[in-house]
Amino acid sequence: MTATDEAGFAALAERIAEQAGLDIGAYKDRCLRRRIAVRMRACGVHRYEDYVLLLDQRPEEFERLLDALTINVTKFFRNREAWDWLGDRVLPDMLLARQGQLRVWSAGCASGEEPYTIAMLVATVLQRLGQDAWLPRLRVDATDIDRRSMDQARLARYPRRAFSEADPSVPERFCRVAGTGEEELEIRPELRSVVEIQPFDLTREAPPTGRYDLICCRNVIIYFDQDTQERLMQRFADALVSGGILLLGKVETILGAARARYALLEPRERIYRKLA
Repeated sequence: MTATDEAGFAALAERIAEQAGLDIGAYKDRCLRRRIAVRMRACGVHRYEDYVLLLDQRPEEFERLLDALTINVTKFFRNREAWDWLGDRVLPDMLLARQGQLRVWSAGCASGEEPYTIAMLVATVLQRLGQDAWLPRLRVDATDIDRRSMDQARLARYPRRAFSEADPSVPERFCRVAGTGEEELEIRPELRSVVEIQPFDLTREAPPTGRYDLICCRNVIIYFDQDTQERLMQRFADALVSGGILLLGKVETILGAARARYALLEPRERIYRKLA
């Protein structure tokens, strides 16, 4: 890459940081450039400096760029084995010990499928325990930096195909038909009430210390460079209560000194417990 290209990339990074508050320096370089290249090709430009000029001319393209940089593909109960493991091995004892007072963080919640999955899973476990009345004691903090995704999460309406990895009973138990069609479903109010959606930048902000019993951050840290990943693993450990649980994506792992703060409970599903 020429010096001119690097200057153009630096100008684009500065534009993103200033207008969106997105620290792209924390992203893996190859992943970042690949996503930007998708938008550049769509606009028919080949140099970063030309793309910066185009952003001045087409404000709507900046929104498309942010969508490309923050896109997340998710479904309800995605990689269901991990949720089954939590529901069978972790949540029953945890809920009983805390009498339902469970605090969960869905870090990088995208359009909301993950935090609502957590609420559905907890509701299912509470039903098995005969403690349905404890559901309002659950609190799921759902955070992201993508404004459009958070708006979708707050709307809580999803196509029926988003439940393709869930048990067939899930839509009927936890959703109602939205509007006149049968293909769009809305999360029921009792589940929406335990999920709080708010903006949070994992790369810049530190979460509160010792608040969470469970943190889910799946298929998010893989896009960050190693230094950022190591810093996040330390922050997650700080945010968890002693013995709290961390759930990562299947291709993610804990790096650096933070490994000494966790015990690996389930290797295949990347489930960890914070050590005392």
